[in-house]
Amino acid sequence: MQVTTKAIIFSSLKYGDTSLIVKAFTESDGLKSYLLKGVLSSKKGKLKAAYFLPLMQLEIVAVHKNKGTLESIREAKVTVPYKTVHTDIVKNSIVLFLAEMLGNSIQEGEQDEALFNYLEYALCCLDEFESNPNFHTLFLLNLTKYLGFYPDASFQDEPYFDLLEGSFCKKPSLNPLIQGENLECFKKLLGINFDAFPTVRMNKLQRQELLKNVILYFELHLHGFRKPKSLAVLNAVFE
Repeated sequence: MQVTTKAIIFSSLKYGDTSLIVKAFTESDGLKSYLLKGVLSSKKGKLKAAYFLPLMQLEIVAVHKNKGTLESIREAKVTVPYKTVHTDIVKNSIVLFLAEMLGNSIQEGEQDEALFNYLEYALCCLDEFESNPNFHTLFLLNLTKYLGFYPDASFQDEPYFDLLEGSFCKKPSLNPLIQGENLECFKKLLGINFDAFPTVRMNKLQRQELLKNVILYFELHLHGFRKPKSLAVLNAVFE
């Protein structure tokens, strides 16, 4: 079946000398994988390799056979021409990290319009706003709303947050916990959006610890989740 849909690129992997295997989250069908034959050698075709950089926002004309095999893309055009995302070294590092996190977190399945709309909005914020070292952590925390395990913000006065239970608690358990100064940083990001960044203050060590806890939160709640290899690069950029 031929479909025309918006799509956000998660990854592209070179296949042979001239082709790419691309994973994209589509508005119409959720996560799909495509084989783009000859795209690296074609100069006059309707598909250009530059369209398939991480987190590019496209409109594609694709053929979805839905048989568990790689699909195909016939046409593609950029819907959101980024101004800074792929040219600002800090933002580009964030993009590579978030693309890997999304690829590790979202499974092939059915359409999820709310999740697609969130990704679309958040990536436009990343492009338009000044670089912020808390962006990716808030992005991931808010992403959990759509993945089904957003923290229960009730009882925030309690001294611990249980990462396995996803809630605040009065007494420590054997589960991984956020507590003390790290808990105060965690609470700063609960319930806010990207335009509230000027109100959030953390030092480098606090940001790194918070991000480490958020990644662990994903690991505890998503079966088969793999820690991102790009985390070390991201941390180096914010040194």
